[in-house]
Amino acid sequence: MFVRLLFLLLIALNVGVGAWLAFGDGGKRPMPVAADPGVPELHLLSEGRGHAGVPQVVSHPSEARKHAVQAGSRCLSIGPFDTQSDTRDAVRALTAHVADIQYRQEQTTQSSGWWVYLPPLSSRDQALAMARKLSAKGVSDYYVVTAGDRQNTISLGLFHDPDNARRRQQKLIDLGFKPELKERTETLPEYWVDIALPADPKFDWRVYVPRADVSAKPVSCF
Repeated sequence: MFVRLLFLLLIALNVGVGAWLAFGDGGKRPMPVAADPGVPELHLLSEGRGHAGVPQVVSHPSEARKHAVQAGSRCLSIGPFDTQSDTRDAVRALTAHVADIQYRQEQTTQSSGWWVYLPPLSSRDQALAMARKLSAKGVSDYYVVTAGDRQNTISLGLFHDPDNARRRQQKLIDLGFKPELKERTETLPEYWVDIALPADPKFDWRVYVPRADVSAKPVSCF
């Protein structure tokens, strides 16, 4: 009988110790996850310091540049560049050395030559008759325009040098014709790089864009 009671007592003690081990140490921290040497321990966001929902202040690059431009308040426009490729090269070379930078495209009108011609006649037959008169006077380099806004005009030459165009015109006048002279133009794009100068008074943009075919002019800051 005594042995049976002792056996039951031992069973009760084992159950009590197991329950204490399972539920008794509620404040125990979880085991940290092992990491490689030198790698900081990872934490959940909820474990971090501070309060949830507090925004972080981040400096915006454009704002920083804006303040720099306001402080310097001196800007230049460099150009003109003929191609987008040349413009990109200049922007890349200058960006790290100026307070702010942008590029823009403008349209420019350039001369494409000087045109000597006889004004349009009222019909194709009249234009061909005038062409025969030119041939009779020894003029062979002409062209009768057959379509478009200049139909029945007789082209007598396009010259890059205006002096050569005037000599051609005068020669035809001396032969008894009434040629006219007109400059022809075309619209082309050109590109400019605008920069806000840094605070350094020794800054020289030519160090970074060493081209003799472009120049700089003061402009309002952007």
